[in-house]
Amino acid sequence: MDLLNLRNQLDVIDAEIVELYEKRMDICKQVAEYKISTGKKVFDKQREMEKLATVKSMTHNDFNAHGIQELFEQIMSMSRKLQYQLLTENGSLGKLPFISVEDLETGKARVVFQGLEGAYSQAAMFQYFGEHVNSFHVDTFRDAMVAIEEGSADFAVLPIENSTAGIVNEIYDLLVEFENYIVGEQIIKIEHCVLGVPGSRLEDIKTVYSHPQSLMQSAKYLETKDWQQISMQNNAFAAKKVAEEQNKTQAAIAGAHAAPLYGLEVLEQGVNQSDTNSTRFIIVTNQKIFKKDADKISICFEIPHRSGSLYHMLSHFIYNNLSMTKIESRPIEDQNWEYRFFIDFEGNLADGAVKNALRGLREEAKNLRILGNY
Repeated sequence: MDLLNLRNQLDVIDAEIVELYEKRMDICKQVAEYKISTGKKVFDKQREMEKLATVKSMTHNDFNAHGIQELFEQIMSMSRKLQYQLLTENGSLGKLPFISVEDLETGKARVVFQGLEGAYSQAAMFQYFGEHVNSFHVDTFRDAMVAIEEGSADFAVLPIENSTAGIVNEIYDLLVEFENYIVGEQIIKIEHCVLGVPGSRLEDIKTVYSHPQSLMQSAKYLETKDWQQISMQNNAFAAKKVAEEQNKTQAAIAGAHAAPLYGLEVLEQGVNQSDTNSTRFIIVTNQKIFKKDADKISICFEIPHRSGSLYHMLSHFIYNNLSMTKIESRPIEDQNWEYRFFIDFEGNLADGAVKNALRGLREEAKNLRILGNY
């Protein structure tokens, strides 16, 4: 048999597969209508596992058994997505526990940031809330989360990602631990400077203090210096330490805006290696609210520890035409080699496609959480 003849046979079989697929989806539509009328859940894990075992048993070798399992996993996934869409269209998804607001009430808000006066977090806060904002600072990111959870602050400003150093792992973990939500973001350009006491020179410096990420971002510059590098919890703490000790052999790496606050001098500007270095800060509150014009959603979830789980989760974005902009993973405490995924995608919680995708994700993932819409 020649190749053309074989291809013609495949075309006939493919046409039959398409016809059968459409018949199957029509029946799935009827199943969805039944579930709408009875309130039954779309995802029936036990039923799907039994179905996969049945179709695998119909094959004649291991290779085909594996292929049939993959094929039917996809077919059943598409069936669920059709059913979720029909549920959305019929208003059967219920309401999300988030309230839409025209704007955030920032006029009389009390805002907390981590660090000291002169920290980049303070600079981000000023850009978002204005320089006359009622604010206070705390020592740690956890302290900031506790402050808004307890209500001593209305909002917190926290760094979540740097364009060169990557994500701030602790913030991701705290977003899971606390019932606080992202309602805004602020991106600021980072330009690290070497700050010293008045009268000091670069040749005098023997020790430099800064946050670990700032030291890493300035690594190429620091390679040219024979300086001892000491990590601090915040750049502003580093600047304060140098100012208090008044030692000409000590310097801090921090923003230029910290120099006048602590009576320091800028010995060298722009020591971080990237001219486009920026940090993204999130604005967090304890209220489940989102602005009506919000266009980015952050979520996290855990998935079953089996092949293809993540693919099936991500397919909900594809089928609902939602653009995913970021994905990160963090290990789950006390569960070796299992991970929690954090995803940012474009959309608004009021959108039907978003509701549809979230319903599908919630049914199939473990511990789905909406971290915010902003």
